[in-house]
Amino acid sequence: MRILQVSAELFPLLKTGGLADIAGALPLALLAAGQDARVLLPGFPAILSGIADAAPVAELTAPWGERAQLLLGRLVTDGGPGIPIYVIDAPALYGRPGNPYEDPQRQPYGDNHRRFALLGWAAAQLAQGLDPGWQPELVHAHDWHAALAPAYMAFGPRGRGPRVGSVFTIHNLAYQGLFAASHFAELGLPAEAFSMNGLEYHGQLSFMKGGLCFADRLTTVSPTYAREIQTPEQGCGLDGLLRSRSEVLSGILNAVDDQVWNPATDALIPHRYDVRRLVGKTRNKAQLQHELGLAPQADAPLFVLVSRLTEQKGLHLVLGGLDALLAQGGQLALLGSGDAWLEAAFRQRAADAPQSVSVTLGYSESTAHRLFGAGDVTLVPSLFEPCGLTQMYGLKYGSLPLVHRVGGLADTVVDTTLEDLASGEATGFAFDEFGAEGYARAVRRAFALYQRPSDWRAVRASAMRRPADWGSAAAQYLGVYAAALNPRPSHTP
Repeated sequence: MRILQVSAELFPLLKTGGLADIAGALPLALLAAGQDARVLLPGFPAILSGIADAAPVAELTAPWGERAQLLLGRLVTDGGPGIPIYVIDAPALYGRPGNPYEDPQRQPYGDNHRRFALLGWAAAQLAQGLDPGWQPELVHAHDWHAALAPAYMAFGPRGRGPRVGSVFTIHNLAYQGLFAASHFAELGLPAEAFSMNGLEYHGQLSFMKGGLCFADRLTTVSPTYAREIQTPEQGCGLDGLLRSRSEVLSGILNAVDDQVWNPATDALIPHRYDVRRLVGKTRNKAQLQHELGLAPQADAPLFVLVSRLTEQKGLHLVLGGLDALLAQGGQLALLGSGDAWLEAAFRQRAADAPQSVSVTLGYSESTAHRLFGAGDVTLVPSLFEPCGLTQMYGLKYGSLPLVHRVGGLADTVVDTTLEDLASGEATGFAFDEFGAEGYARAVRRAFALYQRPSDWRAVRASAMRRPADWGSAAAQYLGVYAAALNPRPSHTP
């Protein structure tokens, strides 16, 4: 099957969150399964500089007059020919400082509607045969940045060659790509596309609805999140639409790229290890404590936190529970950035207790690997979490996740109850009620287990052995793709 993946990010070229990890791993898994997969990306500088053998394929002129060039190159991978990558080369739109979505002052770019409409429109052009050498049978768009691809496809020319299927994946429903309704006229879509059953959302223009309304099939990144987003509590105002399309909505759990996240082969950690030989993890912890200025205590459980610093991630629970964590003899090492008040609060706690708390603001891939490679517990107490990759990395590296039982966290972490300890299924610590008491009880369970070394080793071994391979996930996506090629005729205009 010829499959075009459409995303705003792709690891290792450009990453602001988990979307990049998935966008980078899924095409490789599809290629390994014998499929013909390619990726379409915006021409951000980091992407253009990371693509090999890029050559022009076609000229693009967007509906609002923007001119760009479509390039085709490849992302070189170890031991393989690489992933074929289409890149939209439009320096006026993409050649800017800051991250892909915001300027250096963390303000969204004022023309983001055009920047990401171009991504969806270019995907639809490829679906209509823009590249004479390759036409997809299936377009798979990821998150709101690519969500207009199914809309452009649904309203595109009819009768030109074979029908192309579409799939839209929700990575986080809370980020919907909302813009002023006045921008709709620039998109080149017919007026009927801006309706309650289209891109209109309470008087605004919603890119997310472009995917939700017009894609043949919908997926999200965990089975529990697929159920949660159909409720008013987690549906972000779109639960009614999602319930109406529940028959075409699937939850496919994210996986871990074993070529990137594997403590037995990870070149970013000082000492490699596996579930049978864990001396490397002990050495990593001692080395990290030294580097971060933490007290060199092998018996102090090291809690690690790798996260965007936002309230959604439950970080006020971590702050509120930090005194108790330290009083029980624990240490905290944090890596992340985000809300200014959270950054300041964690910085102050590190200044107050430098031998027990380390805070590194920003993001570093190598530091993230070293934290998982050294940590005993990975904190992910999110209010909501579509899937979460952090807890999966913690599992893989034997840094037991402590999570709020929600979304993908509920699907991947088994609490250390007596029965799950006895059955060998326990892999971490989970709490149900989102609040200080539930979090504090989970932290106390982590300390209690840590003081029982044989039980700790058993749970850590179960965590490290938990399967999270992309082969299984890719097989599920292929099932969704097959269904998208034979859709029920209910939602297309």
